[in-house]
Amino acid sequence: MKIRKLTLLLSSFSLLSATNANADATWQVSQTDFGGTGLMQTPTGRMADEGEFNVGISLNDDYHHYNVSLQLMSWLETTIRYTRVPDLYFSNDSEYSGDNLYTDKGIDFKIRLLEESQWLPETSIGVRDFGGTGLFDAEYIAATKRFGNLDFTLGLGWGYLGQSGSITNPFCKASDRFCTRPDDYKGTGGSVDYDRWFKGPASLFGGIEYQTPYAPLRLKLEYEGNDYSEDFPVKRGKELPQHTPWNIGINYRLGDWGDAKLSYQRGDTLTLGFNLYTNFNEMQAVWRDEPKQQSLLRPSSNTTNGNTNWQTVANQLESNAGYEKNTIAKQDNSIVVTGEQSKYRDRNEALDRAAAILTNNSDDSIDSFVVVEQKDGMQLTETRIDRKEYIAAANNMQIGAKVENSFSSGEPTTTQRNQSIATTKERWGYGIEPVLKQTIGAPEAFYLYSLGVNAKSNYWLSDNVEVAGSIYLNLVDNYDKFNYVENSPHVRNYATPRVRTMFRAYVDEPLRLNRLQLTWFEQPAEAIYTQMYGGYLESMFAGVGGEILYRPYGKNWAVGLDANLISQRDPNSWFGVYSEDYFFYDEATCNNPTPQCQAYVLSQGTTGHLTGYYMPKWALFESTLFKVSAGKFLGGDVGARVDFSKQFKSGVIVGAYATLTDLTAEEYGEGSYNKGFYVSIPFDLMTVKPSTNRAKISWQPITRDGGQMLSRKYYLFDQTDARSQWSQRPNSVQ
Repeated sequence: MKIRKLTLLLSSFSLLSATNANADATWQVSQTDFGGTGLMQTPTGRMADEGEFNVGISLNDDYHHYNVSLQLMSWLETTIRYTRVPDLYFSNDSEYSGDNLYTDKGIDFKIRLLEESQWLPETSIGVRDFGGTGLFDAEYIAATKRFGNLDFTLGLGWGYLGQSGSITNPFCKASDRFCTRPDDYKGTGGSVDYDRWFKGPASLFGGIEYQTPYAPLRLKLEYEGNDYSEDFPVKRGKELPQHTPWNIGINYRLGDWGDAKLSYQRGDTLTLGFNLYTNFNEMQAVWRDEPKQQSLLRPSSNTTNGNTNWQTVANQLESNAGYEKNTIAKQDNSIVVTGEQSKYRDRNEALDRAAAILTNNSDDSIDSFVVVEQKDGMQLTETRIDRKEYIAAANNMQIGAKVENSFSSGEPTTTQRNQSIATTKERWGYGIEPVLKQTIGAPEAFYLYSLGVNAKSNYWLSDNVEVAGSIYLNLVDNYDKFNYVENSPHVRNYATPRVRTMFRAYVDEPLRLNRLQLTWFEQPAEAIYTQMYGGYLESMFAGVGGEILYRPYGKNWAVGLDANLISQRDPNSWFGVYSEDYFFYDEATCNNPTPQCQAYVLSQGTTGHLTGYYMPKWALFESTLFKVSAGKFLGGDVGARVDFSKQFKSGVIVGAYATLTDLTAEEYGEGSYNKGFYVSIPFDLMTVKPSTNRAKISWQPITRDGGQMLSRKYYLFDQTDARSQWSQRPNSVQ
């Protein structure tokens, strides 16, 4: 098996290891020019393997391209793209953006229409820069077919890919409205401008790729459909002559983890590119874990004589099976274990280990074990394990028997128990976690970041009441470049308070209180879970609030509601909050002293949302989660956020969200509406021990104040995952 590795500074974490079991897949990924990696200018019709993740960069004298691509589904490729123009500044106002280069942001997607067969080419339709400024927007249809060591692509492009107009737009013959491509763009960038799609000039494009006898080396020849006459630098006075539409290039495979690329474009431009790869479906954990106990056919003599040390058993259930805060009780002919699973994402692994421990320490009068998984004092699931059936399967006494067949899970029903005979109730916890805050493509700098650590601690006053806090130590940042008070490029109107664009003020101090919160969890009825909380809820807001979630056992949907009373924290004080609306500018300069004309912070407000969760069982959207939240946001704007995420076989989750509110695109500012992306990585992919914890890396292309949500410590949907587990089991451990 080949080990494919990707080492990327996505945060202070390292993402490592993926296994490629398909020898041909390596060649196929190369064929895709995955994500438009910059070796050549035109796309192909091919898709990579599902889960393929690619970070690419290409550089020449005219453009610096940076892109992150993910094969989200077998039929869907997605790309986030940043393009920088070396000879042009973001603006001519040095106070606005200094010497930061002009940066264009865009999002691309490609959908497969036909899979390659003996006679048919792999055919896809795609849209580039559909959520950007429109400077590089394009639509295309491309078909690719392999013949031995040759791969042929032929496509038809519009917009940036069809600017040369080498062929009549076929849609123009059907309707005159497709003959001309509109020159204007919606909003202030970021809007999806459907009115431009498949309109204006069209051009053929294509190419040939040759796999040489020397395996790492491939050669490419390409004909492109853009003549560069309408490129952004040209409109700003720079010449981009195209001496020929033919481009040539070479691709050298550095290994299963990356490529180096060199191309000669337009007859006068040399381009260098690099790509790093991994596959989120194929990543594997490497653990140094305690071995599972071998289940005995007969109890030991100590157990038979009634000398079982149940406290030792409770400790083993915590360390070996991962059930923290566990309680062991005897009820009739069953042993009942109640605890929180904090070690294994694969619940069957945890149950197998628990059953082995209980089997070896129970006398013959016990015929079943009951494991009740709980979280924060709330009961989630109950699994009954038939002892005889488990022993037979664990010791291979029946052909084809599996230990999972002895498990029967359902709604918790075991409520009446005899007195507990052992427990491991630890009340206090502590730890340190790295924190990365980042903004990409800001006017002041291409990459703004703040890197630090949270020293955190918590204490459980009871099984379901917790007091927790954290102190943030800022190690390094460049947010001193972020303008947020006077002449701010982030605010051109004041339809909302400065709920997020004040971020710089909260990282100026090297040490500050990040969170101090009291939380009370409760389960008032079957399938209903609640939490109440109060204190310093996040770095920028204090307040009180609550959440209620209805989540039936085993269902692929849930409904929740949260409501919060909040005040913006004073960045110059650990414990202070603003007692009244604070205006950055003199109110006397405004004829109408309302938030619509003055930049201000929020002294007190409310926010809350009704949220629906749905995990479709359709093959087309396998292992995905749709989440829709409608309500009032931090800035007082009202609307809805749609969040879509996909979980891969390794447990890595990738998601994106978009928020539309009653703010107009002009009121919101650059970007037109709030949007963002995130990656959630299981800790046990990055460490040598199994864990149910995760590291989340998120970023917004542009930080604005509209459509912003409170960053709560707990979300009941996450806390109750065991009710209808969405979290994937990890791939087999090496």
